[in-house]
Amino acid sequence: MALLGSMLKNGIRLTNVVRLRKANALRQQRKVFRKLVVKARFTDFGQTYQFDELVSAAEFGTDKEFYEKYKQYVPIHDYNKMFDGWWKRALDGDKNVTWPGRVKYFALSSGTSEAASKYIPVTKAMSKAIQRTSIRQILTLGKYQNLPSTLYEKGYLMLGGSTNLNAREGHYEGDLSGITASQIPFWFQRFYKPGKEIAQERDWALKLDEITEQAGDWDIGYVVGVPAWIQLLMEKIIARYNAKTIHDVWPNLMVFCHGGVSFEPYRQGFEKLLAHPITYIETYLASEGFIAYQSHPDAEGMQLVLNNGLFFEFIPFNEQNFSPDGDLVAKPQTLMIDEVEEGKEYALLISTCSGAWRYLIGDTIRFVSKRKAEIVITGRTKHFLSLCGEHLSVDNMNKAIEMVSEELNISVREFTVAGVSHDTLFAHHWYVGTDDKVDATVLRDRLDAKLKELNDDYAVERRHALKEVTVTVLPSVTFYNWMKSKGKMGGQHKFPRVLKKNLITEWEAFLNNNK
Repeated sequence: MALLGSMLKNGIRLTNVVRLRKANALRQQRKVFRKLVVKARFTDFGQTYQFDELVSAAEFGTDKEFYEKYKQYVPIHDYNKMFDGWWKRALDGDKNVTWPGRVKYFALSSGTSEAASKYIPVTKAMSKAIQRTSIRQILTLGKYQNLPSTLYEKGYLMLGGSTNLNAREGHYEGDLSGITASQIPFWFQRFYKPGKEIAQERDWALKLDEITEQAGDWDIGYVVGVPAWIQLLMEKIIARYNAKTIHDVWPNLMVFCHGGVSFEPYRQGFEKLLAHPITYIETYLASEGFIAYQSHPDAEGMQLVLNNGLFFEFIPFNEQNFSPDGDLVAKPQTLMIDEVEEGKEYALLISTCSGAWRYLIGDTIRFVSKRKAEIVITGRTKHFLSLCGEHLSVDNMNKAIEMVSEELNISVREFTVAGVSHDTLFAHHWYVGTDDKVDATVLRDRLDAKLKELNDDYAVERRHALKEVTVTVLPSVTFYNWMKSKGKMGGQHKFPRVLKKNLITEWEAFLNNNK
């Protein structure tokens, strides 16, 4: 086994050394675009939106002709427009709707923006694309000099949704992590934990119990999952085995691959569960595709996957393109990868090998390196607060929580913010989930001060229209119980960072009923 690990690590290093110099970003994206429209030209969507002309422009046109025509012919779609106009037919069993053939799998999204889950098609082409990008990410481990060859012989714990998918008329549906885990390559199954049997469990609490009971028999080196659920699992394991840290149970745990939400608010509490530092690797795997991943140890952000079934467009996230509620204007400005600027915030549009076309995924990103196409996720188009021009992003919230947690030496497990009325003006109401003792007034003052440092607009509005900030401290379990009541425990589900409209009323009613 030691020989196997050494061979794998050396093979990974060799792969990284001999990998051909990548083409520039625009050329990669043009090639991906051509493949997508060639493949989908005879679908109903392709016939409706003149994909034949787009194919010709991509193959024979001038540099940007294909993109100008794409913007001209194909409208931007949000989920409702895409589903009602096209994907609903695919869900009902029609073939060749937005991608060739019949779609056999649909991912149920985490649905943090709206209460209801979304049905996102997962085609065979998309499953292969996700597997290819996952392998590429594993190959990047060769760049981490601190990781020994023995890591490649250890177990890989992937904590996701059930692989026992719901069978509907002509298709299967479930969490994307469950769909992908059900299709793990045979050569990887010997390393994969929790194994096929536990992975099929649909009851999240029971799944965590079963993993906890088996944990002592596993030699885990690599953990993958949403931070909140991984932290909860590790705490259960530590308690079950009467251990001080997770390394007492898994001494060879070296890597945590996380995604779905920013890890920074969780870091303070997470690292209390470790005996020594581990390597953190960030990923951006959405229900619509594997969008980006951290590609080297010193990366400031995640590298966009520019050459594997995804075509990207970027909408400047500003008042010219979005309403105060985060709704897209009729004719927004859209840019390609070569037109973006570092430090600016963009909403993401994607076209994919699952048959999404000019699809507004709902996330906002910022480029930290245009040359390397590296980004950070800053929030959601509708998960921000701007009641009176304060423009408070989820990125600001995450950073403030991280800084205050460190100052007060507390672990904040979850949090959410609601914008509310205050007399004739406005206020923010924070709900902070922690099991550590903390004075709500001190927490409020520290958060308010940090946000003023991080966001000039916020600082200005705190002197004018944003008249109050309130903090309610709650036990962490309150947030988990809310998720449970919504049927959204585990997998890729996340608690919404911003509560708006009906969610505020539902959340307040839940708190009143569970005092």
